[in-house]
Amino acid sequence: MQVIRHAQQPYPESLLEQESIVVDILAGTTGPTLIFTEHPPLFTIGTSGSEQDVLSRDIDGESIAMFASGRGGEVTYHGPGQLVCYVIDDLRQRQDLHKHVWRLEEMVIRALADFDIKASRSERGIGVWVDDKKIAAVGVRCRKWITFHGIALNINPNLKHFSGIVACGMTDSPVTSMALLGVQTDRIHVEKAIRSHLLFGGREST
Repeated sequence: MQVIRHAQQPYPESLLEQESIVVDILAGTTGPTLIFTEHPPLFTIGTSGSEQDVLSRDIDGESIAMFASGRGGEVTYHGPGQLVCYVIDDLRQRQDLHKHVWRLEEMVIRALADFDIKASRSERGIGVWVDDKKIAAVGVRCRKWITFHGIALNINPNLKHFSGIVACGMTDSPVTSMALLGVQTDRIHVEKAIRSHLLFGGREST
């Protein structure tokens, strides 16, 4: 699986990049791709969400943009200090989107274990959770069995920004981050951990 890394990238630009890779995979000119990036402060609205889930766009002295993303899921927040992992994968042979979401979650669960964070899934919804608080949100889209979008892991974002939305449909917005859990690390080390636990591009779970 090829890996692309951006220090920070505007969300619309990122979406165009993912869609271009989807076209290339369908054309057979490239293969599965993992994109690491961060976005400026932004609320994204999924296909199950609405602008009514955005409570305020002016939080903690910042004006936060809003974008209808086309991914699955409801409303979530992206911003500096959050590592976004976009996985553009080819599911035409196995056609199992639920397994794809499981792999996204598992990749992050295993990476967090490298930092002594015990994370898991929750009955509250998809994503990765620690002590009933969400540390990573998942939202995917599938076009002709090529997936894009992915998972966003909170390393050390401004968690106050989550107060501006009904995050993933949950009114209590139970979010956390690696920093809030007492883990002081940086994006480079988190990316390295995630790459060591990739379950995509033909690599099956073990």
